[in-house]
Amino acid sequence: MTAEWDASSIEIKSQRLRLKLFAADDAAEVFAAITPAITRFMQWEPPRSPAAFGEVWRSWPAPILDGSDWHFVVRSLADGRCLGLVGLHAARTACPEIGIWLREDVHGNGIGREAVAAVAAWASDAFNPDCFEYPAAEENVASRRIAEGLGGSIVETRSNSKYTSVVYRIPNSRR
Repeated sequence: MTAEWDASSIEIKSQRLRLKLFAADDAAEVFAAITPAITRFMQWEPPRSPAAFGEVWRSWPAPILDGSDWHFVVRSLADGRCLGLVGLHAARTACPEIGIWLREDVHGNGIGREAVAAVAAWASDAFNPDCFEYPAAEENVASRRIAEGLGGSIVETRSNSKYTSVVYRIPNSRR
């Protein structure tokens, strides 16, 4: 990717969602949607303030510009409301990692699977990886169902200070 490349032109649409790369204008809405309940199954702790979140998101543009890490804001097509984030990490590897978090009030209606499937389809076309890794906390049944619904199978387990996760390998559906 070059400095002239315009990441703002990337948009992924699905039946109910619009995903665009994170921009500074998204920060307040994204921060407002981060709650301790949704970060229970994430390796990181929620930022305590908008300023603390700023320290996090200000590190995202450089990896987006070099094409290695992508942070997509998930929005409802119906009303434009911010629903969460999907990340594509190590995008230029044989098996990039996909991660997602969604605001609590949209859990349980297939938004997560739709968003992950949309990013995986886009990345399959853009990078043609062999597969995708999708780590999920062992206890996070809903997140595990996303990977399983996309044909994922468990290839390893990992532990961190908060929980043990299973790592799914999701096939590239374009191959």
